[in-house]
Amino acid sequence: MTWKTLPRYETASGAAYQVCGDGESVVLLHGVGLRAEAWAPQTTALSSRWRVYAVDLPGHGQSRPLSPRAELSDYVCWLRDVLADLDVGPVNIAGHSMGALISLGIAVEEPAMIRRMAMLNGVYKRSAEASKAVRDRATQIRCGNMNIQQPLDRWFTDMVADQTARVQTEKMLAGVDPSAYATAYNAFARGDQTYADRLSEVRCPALFLTGDGDLNSTGEMAQQMAAAVPDGVTEIIEGHRHMVGLTAPEAVNNALITWLGREQRAR
Repeated sequence: MTWKTLPRYETASGAAYQVCGDGESVVLLHGVGLRAEAWAPQTTALSSRWRVYAVDLPGHGQSRPLSPRAELSDYVCWLRDVLADLDVGPVNIAGHSMGALISLGIAVEEPAMIRRMAMLNGVYKRSAEASKAVRDRATQIRCGNMNIQQPLDRWFTDMVADQTARVQTEKMLAGVDPSAYATAYNAFARGDQTYADRLSEVRCPALFLTGDGDLNSTGEMAQQMAAAVPDGVTEIIEGHRHMVGLTAPEAVNNALITWLGREQRAR
């Protein structure tokens, strides 16, 4: 059975997920507008040694939505309930984009639940100009102006090698519920500051990975976050943008495998 044909299950709190493999648990959280399948290359690589859970964010895929007023902290509370429902003990958590912000939040708020934390293409203390731009987009999306070509143009290069991943991502964006997309994007737009000053509280091995061409989740952001965490490291993938998990799967898989092999320090 391939990953794409795996069934979805649902936690008691209404989160849909796919699971495969055996071993220490790894939980994967995608970005705004996507779904569990965005992690397909990583689940294939990691499930040979770990038990991998790819979870649909609220209102995405088959997960129940949150309140339209939900902020990043509400998504972190949602994840706390999901992990409690799964009841698999401390987990390794990796998130992409919005999923990265949620992963950071749970590592800060519920450290006993987390073995290791990875932020892929995470944002950190946007500039005033960047913050205004993303909040303006959030307002437009709330007003029903959801142009999926705009994020695709930001996320992918024009290289032929990116086009298959772009088509796959476009299908996911086209299938998301507009209301849930607006809720998540609003939380994402406002969430870069929520846990930014609490990075020193992340005591587990932490990976901060991005593409050197990602203008919104920059390499400088990744380096600043890694420097603020007691056990943080940075990985910058050259020649790639926001969707590195799909456009540079081998490099990302290798980085995650190395991260999963890092020893936890005594707390």
